[in-house]
Amino acid sequence: MSDQRPPLPPFTPATAVEKVRLAEDGWNSRDPARVALAYTVDSYWRNRAEFVEGREAIVGFLTRKWQRELDYRLIKELWSFGENRIAVRFAYEWHDDSGNWFRSYGNENWEFDEHGLMRRRFASINDAPMPETGRRFRWPLGRRPDDHLGLSDLGF
Repeated sequence: MSDQRPPLPPFTPATAVEKVRLAEDGWNSRDPARVALAYTVDSYWRNRAEFVEGREAIVGFLTRKWQRELDYRLIKELWSFGENRIAVRFAYEWHDDSGNWFRSYGNENWEFDEHGLMRRRFASINDAPMPETGRRFRWPLGRRPDDHLGLSDLGF
């Protein structure tokens, strides 16, 4: 695997949107090892109240996450960007092993190194219970189809 993860900073409007979509696609794969490759080997995260450091810890974190958050589907949207930083908002839907459905909403702040690897990720997330009939993310598991509505279009 290359040490470069294009698009690289400094970001433009187009490359920031592309970087966000690539991140969304990776997370929708629900493959912890694949997702971890987008981060520096010493990447630092705050995810809710949990602090994670390094790729090995990221793989462990994501493995636990997707064992608990079943049928996970995510949409990310660019909020703002600077030279090597991107802010996103997101929502994802999932259910637990008892069949209880949730929509989780949040914001992330990302910082990238010169190779396009994310070295810092700060996430704030809230979970809202919902009935299964309230789901809006119903594409087959995996990448969100290009013609599926985004967060703003869905009114989120």
